[in-house]
Amino acid sequence: MKSIQEALKVMLPAFEPVGVERLPLSLALGRYAGENVFARSDLPSFSNSAMDGYAVRWRDIEGASETSPRLIPLQGMSKAGGEIPPPLRPGSGMRIFTGAMVPAGADAVVIQEHTRLLKDEQKVEFLHEVAEGANIRMRGSNLSAGATILQTGLGYGPGEIGLLAAQGYAQVTAYRRPRVAILSTGDELRDVAEPLLPGQIINSNVYALAAMVSEAGGEPEILPNAPDSLEVIVERLKEGARADCLLISGGVSVGDYDYVREAFERCDVRADFWKVRIKPGKPLTFGLQAHRPVVGLPGNPVSAMVTFEVFVRPCLRKMLGDSRPFRVTHQVELVHAHRHSPGRPELARAFVSMTKGDHFEAKLHAHQESGAMTSMVGTNALVLLNADDEHFPAGSKLPAILLRDQNGSSEPPFSLV
Repeated sequence: MKSIQEALKVMLPAFEPVGVERLPLSLALGRYAGENVFARSDLPSFSNSAMDGYAVRWRDIEGASETSPRLIPLQGMSKAGGEIPPPLRPGSGMRIFTGAMVPAGADAVVIQEHTRLLKDEQKVEFLHEVAEGANIRMRGSNLSAGATILQTGLGYGPGEIGLLAAQGYAQVTAYRRPRVAILSTGDELRDVAEPLLPGQIINSNVYALAAMVSEAGGEPEILPNAPDSLEVIVERLKEGARADCLLISGGVSVGDYDYVREAFERCDVRADFWKVRIKPGKPLTFGLQAHRPVVGLPGNPVSAMVTFEVFVRPCLRKMLGDSRPFRVTHQVELVHAHRHSPGRPELARAFVSMTKGDHFEAKLHAHQESGAMTSMVGTNALVLLNADDEHFPAGSKLPAILLRDQNGSSEPPFSLV
């Protein structure tokens, strides 16, 4: 039986990016760069004013004050998007607006609040002196042409997209989203729209897993449900081989009607392990079919979702090109005491909130059973309860995976488990 770390160590190398694609910049949010991206031009591409005011040579108004203003004649105007202004004559000032090109010869901009325009609007009094370069965004001061904007494997966020637009990138290269086939097995399963007979249940797993695949950045492909039939499961495994990864929910345990193990053998799926030392979710399977990852998840809804979160999600993030595929882990403090059945590490569903001083408090859900789907509603953390302890008093400090934290980590969770 594998530990969490041992299972991840086996699984992660099998999930490699599945190629890159070109896509419009407007669709790049949440994707990961498939190549290094470089600046095409200086930013700003020309020296421009950061404020409304007057462009001057700073020495022409050196020593200016409200009691001893400097009077300078005006020479035209420079506005954003206007014509290139003529060079500034010595001893003159030019009206300038935010974003407008600074005329050659000018080396400072005085904000208009520090000036007084004469009635004839031909001269202006400067009531404050300025330093050289004041209120000017110099060409290339933010970014030089040829500089690296984004490295391979880093994400396209709003800031990156805005910068790339400023650099004229209408399209970018990103790692392709992995296609993930999802198969549920079991005679008792029916689709959400089908009427239920006694003993039947709605196949909620496939919807939850499809949502989790989408949230992780993959493209879910739901396969028709397979009854407890070896022949049908084999056929479905062949259908799932068209995807980049196959998830199977149910049928991976050791019951009389769990046919996945035998179906793996018929479809040449080489299984690396069948169980993981974790609660909920011990019956977790991983194997390869011609280098294609195949993951068997437990049939219990909570077990399927928890094991997906811990084992499958970081693998899909890696497949997507994410250099930080793991959720962030924090120490949290239990608000209430909790009793745990020793034997396996348990991932308890919890709601974590931050108090003063970056202190995290965790309230464990009252129902921690593997079939208690309500424990996944409103949950924002999985708190690790170690295998050996039975009692966790209020105030216990424990590691937790934060499920809603958008920051990633390059380190797997619970490195000591």
